[in-house]
Amino acid sequence: MSTITPFRFTASDEQLADLRGRLTGTRWPEREPVVDWSQGAPLEKVQALCAYWAQQYDWRRCEAKLNALGQYRTEIDGLGIHFLHVRSPEPNALPMVMTHGWPGSVIEFLKVIGPLSDPRAHGGDPQDAFHLVLPSLPGYGFSEKPTRAGWGVRRIAEAWAQLANRLGYERYVAQGGDWGAAVTTAMGVLRPPELLAIHLNMPIAFPDESTKGDWTPQEVASAAFTQHFLAQESGYSALQGTKPQTLGYGLSDSPAAQAAWIYEKLHGWSDCDGDPASVFTLDEMLDNITLYWLTGSGASSARLYWESLSGAFQPPSTDIPTGCSLFPKEVMRPSRRWASRTYSNIVYWNEPEKGGHFAAFEQPELFVQEVRDCFRPHR
Repeated sequence: MSTITPFRFTASDEQLADLRGRLTGTRWPEREPVVDWSQGAPLEKVQALCAYWAQQYDWRRCEAKLNALGQYRTEIDGLGIHFLHVRSPEPNALPMVMTHGWPGSVIEFLKVIGPLSDPRAHGGDPQDAFHLVLPSLPGYGFSEKPTRAGWGVRRIAEAWAQLANRLGYERYVAQGGDWGAAVTTAMGVLRPPELLAIHLNMPIAFPDESTKGDWTPQEVASAAFTQHFLAQESGYSALQGTKPQTLGYGLSDSPAAQAAWIYEKLHGWSDCDGDPASVFTLDEMLDNITLYWLTGSGASSARLYWESLSGAFQPPSTDIPTGCSLFPKEVMRPSRRWASRTYSNIVYWNEPEKGGHFAAFEQPELFVQEVRDCFRPHR
């Protein structure tokens, strides 16, 4: 079935009342015996976030914004795929498929949709306009949850190429970070003839041990950071990559657990100087968290790690024109020469001064400029 149908979501009053009731009745653990985030999200911080969620947060605001943008569903390879499709008013706009990651969603892109699709209305050059296709990964948000194993990164990349074709785009570019970077890289490896170039805000590349004796100071620091991340910050990945179902019981039953699971990463992976609220508003954080809660995506989103973790982070090389924007607080910070082992045709490389893993969510103006600069030669 190749039908594309408009999609709207309206949470029921009962769903929202159930959320508030669960938050009010949360059984909290004792306070952590440390004064920082070294054991995870602090009790006081999570309680304050959940109190705001229960008492002041308005999901209807976010819901209306999503419904106004243009949401759609279509079936690809037997699975219902949700996507935002925002066509630019500029007739010569370049189509772009943008893919989010975990623990994100299409909500990561809300602040950049306007400037990217309609630069004229946002003080930019109309020649930089994009038609935007923003799919939700399988098992995330309003996309269906796979009922059989096999929906890994390569299969998603194939589905996205089908989606672009189904929308009638004969030429397009692709962009992504986190799992979106893995999917976008896989699209570059597949190299459908319509795909002109890719841009990544998390190029997938690890330290090149064969050049260790010749590492630059930047590469030494990058390797040390990678080692620290794997030793101290990757427990979530090991759990989601091995036992996502077990994890899912808590995330599906307790909104406080789902909030803390995501909130910790907004703290640890963003360029926020230890305070996520300095980068994101409470409403922005809770828009994304609430989407996970209302769609019950705790387990299904985690399964992408089980499906893809090893292969996605050892991708075959691609010679498609590639742009990389390495934000300073990204969780992977390869040098250009390390990245060139996977991406042999890097045509754009820049390292912005501010921003982290959630680049479009954290620094929308910088992100928009990076994407424009990268793809300008490919129009």
